[in-house]
Amino acid sequence: MPRTAAPLLASHSPNSPVPRAADSDRRRTNASVILRSVLEHGPVARSTISRLTGLSPASVTDYCARFTELGLIRESATPQRSKGVGRPHVPVDLDASRFVVGGVHVAVPYTTVALLDLRGRVVAERRIGHDGHLADPSRVLARAAEGLAALLAETAGATPLGVGVAAGGWVDRDSGTIVDHPLLGWRDVPVRELLGARTGLPVHVDGHARALVNGERLFGRARGSRSVLHLFVGNVVDAAFATNDEVHHGPRSQAGAIAHLPLRGGTEPCDCGRVGCLQVELSERTLCRRAREAGIVDGVNPTHVVTAAEHGNPVAVRLLTQRARMVGRAVGLLLDILNPETVVVTELGVIRREDCLRALREEVGDARASAVVPTSFPDSVLAVAGGSVMLDVLYRDPLGV
Repeated sequence: MPRTAAPLLASHSPNSPVPRAADSDRRRTNASVILRSVLEHGPVARSTISRLTGLSPASVTDYCARFTELGLIRESATPQRSKGVGRPHVPVDLDASRFVVGGVHVAVPYTTVALLDLRGRVVAERRIGHDGHLADPSRVLARAAEGLAALLAETAGATPLGVGVAAGGWVDRDSGTIVDHPLLGWRDVPVRELLGARTGLPVHVDGHARALVNGERLFGRARGSRSVLHLFVGNVVDAAFATNDEVHHGPRSQAGAIAHLPLRGGTEPCDCGRVGCLQVELSERTLCRRAREAGIVDGVNPTHVVTAAEHGNPVAVRLLTQRARMVGRAVGLLLDILNPETVVVTELGVIRREDCLRALREEVGDARASAVVPTSFPDSVLAVAGGSVMLDVLYRDPLGV
């Protein structure tokens, strides 16, 4: 028998409890639902948390004491009077002043780095252009680490809990790897390892559509929805689906790869040899190319198309609303397949213009239009995507983090 087996057996008498994985899972779940209740309802009395979660008052008090010790929550300065006889309740609320999480979003033209507080609010943010370093992931991630360090230096007194990284393409959450991002030319990039070595912090990695589903269910419009679909339309087009607070990842986190779904009415040739694949039809690259051909812009920045539309250019308006209608067709297809309660769309025109949101909903149809909403984070969507990867980890296992 191995020498390590004897102490293991000797440490438990027949009458002593044996630690079980189920106990650990239960404690993690209890901690998660209590901290989520404080996030959603705070300032909130412990008795109300007990009622909302179904946990005993003693358990709620114990977990709240541990959260207070860790600096995650604090007692509210103003006690609440109870309706009956007795001492006033002292509500608890998140302490959003002590900790931050780092967020990194790797896009095709630039990387966004940010700091977020525990409520998912962006404290500081900057963009770092790739400047010819696109093919060198080590260089891109090194510059991201430098950017995070600079933001932390400017944010006095904030303690970082970890870093979340979001990107398009095939991202394997479990290994912390960008497996394949064709537009970046990245394959099998060990992001967790590279960025962790640079920052000295825990690093968690996920696809940006899945990250934004988590952001929406924690801090956005989809909070409380039983099922949520998120469609991200940028240079990369992908989707994520969550039911009962769980995001579907699939084997090696390949779920949500919709780039080559056929889109009715599509005319763009795709590298795969077909015509009208969803990503090539809807991508910002295609939008900008069409705008250049129409003489509206002379670059590759899609916000310039939106600016032209705001200045009254009818061709820019047409390009944006036509794109929104095609996005609506994609949403309709995904609604038919998954039937979610809420659909969140992150797409530039839909975020910025009512006519684009209206065109999208018209394409979806009156019966389901009200289920479709734009992102809750119009001014900071990429920063929130990165930070939400880490914040999801925190709210799932607050005592572990």
